[in-house]
Amino acid sequence: MSSIGEEAKDWIISIVVAVVLAFIIRQFIVELYIVDGPSMRPTLQSQERLVVNKFIYDFRDPEKGEILVFQYPMDKSRDFIKRVIATPGDTIEIKDSRVYVNDQLLTEDYILEPTLSEYPKATVPQGTLFVMGDNRNNSEDSRFADVGFVPYKLVKGKACLVFWPLDQFKTLP
Repeated sequence: MSSIGEEAKDWIISIVVAVVLAFIIRQFIVELYIVDGPSMRPTLQSQERLVVNKFIYDFRDPEKGEILVFQYPMDKSRDFIKRVIATPGDTIEIKDSRVYVNDQLLTEDYILEPTLSEYPKATVPQGTLFVMGDNRNNSEDSRFADVGFVPYKLVKGKACLVFWPLDQFKTLP
């Protein structure tokens, strides 16, 4: 009878350790997300599953070109996924369907089509980012007042891997 008790105790300890480890990993290390919508096409497709590194930005700031997940400023229960276009102190301008960062034309081989909107020259404030979707003409991003410049405090992590569907498995920049 004591061997059954010992085995039950071992199972309970194993389950508790697994639950605690899962909580720590999800809370501090990585989280899984599902892409919802077309705003990041062609790079990401709706319903793809991503791994998001939640701790990388504890050690460094987001960099231009990275794809990140952040809380939507108007409703923090919603998460958005966009590409970093400009960082604090950079100037950003969109004119003639082209994006300029620090007065340099941005080479964007990842976008679905040229940007149809204009954006007046502005400087990205400290502690914020200018982000855009790769599907520029179907993306709610920093060009619009409801998103605007994204504060660092709303950034949840860097998208680093597409793991589902399996035929779309890839790492992200």
